[in-house]
Amino acid sequence: MEMGLHNTTALVTGSTKGIGKAIAIELAKEGVNVLVNGRNREEVEQTVRELKLNYPATAPQNAAADITDPEQRQALFAQFPSVDILINSMGIYELMQYEEVADDIWEKYFRTNVLAANGLTKLYLPGMLGRNYGRVIFIASEEAVMPSGQMPQYAMTKSMLLSLAKSISKVTAGTEVTVNTIMPGPTLSEKVHHIIDGMYPNENLTFAEKEQKFMAANLPQSELQRFIKPVEIGRLAAFVCSPYAAAFKGSPIRMDGGMVPTIY
Repeated sequence: MEMGLHNTTALVTGSTKGIGKAIAIELAKEGVNVLVNGRNREEVEQTVRELKLNYPATAPQNAAADITDPEQRQALFAQFPSVDILINSMGIYELMQYEEVADDIWEKYFRTNVLAANGLTKLYLPGMLGRNYGRVIFIASEEAVMPSGQMPQYAMTKSMLLSLAKSISKVTAGTEVTVNTIMPGPTLSEKVHHIIDGMYPNENLTFAEKEQKFMAANLPQSELQRFIKPVEIGRLAAFVCSPYAAAFKGSPIRMDGGMVPTIY
């Protein structure tokens, strides 16, 4: 499907790996000029080269910055003052028990997963409203609505993103600017692939067999019974960015593989 995104510009945070990179690739396929973001300038530059090689009609650029730092966010905005699309996909996570989460960890997750995304949105939203067009997407998680208890500090921030996106969406009333949230379920990022691959070192199994074994033992509630592929989330994000998705306003969009058992 032609998404109508040619020659638009998108800033995708955390786009050197995982979901962020998948979104960057899918947007580039649609002719979007992607601003690649990450803290490691060399990794960012490598991703820029990949996008330019594979999608030569686009003009990807290096937007390396630590967006948890307000000064670096401001410098990034000064370098790239106008975007049509902002994808807030950068985030951190780790398994932790509630009693292990000290105040400084709560604060770190809040600054990284919420304030960084909110800070960039505050910078770019006025321009979108002025041009009467723009897309902001926050990448949340099924943990936002169904906390597992295995990473409470992460689940808290993802729930906050749902509320934040809905509040910001109110500001866009009557415009062609949209603010939405995508909630992926368990996703096969590079990190997850490495973990699953190493869990059964002495068994003669293909990765797909390891994946099925892990899902059956640890995530039996998943109806998909495999990890979601980052490309699947990337394609969904590309559609939500398109002019055809204008009616999604403040929407929490689930792609959880059937993990969440409720209707809403």
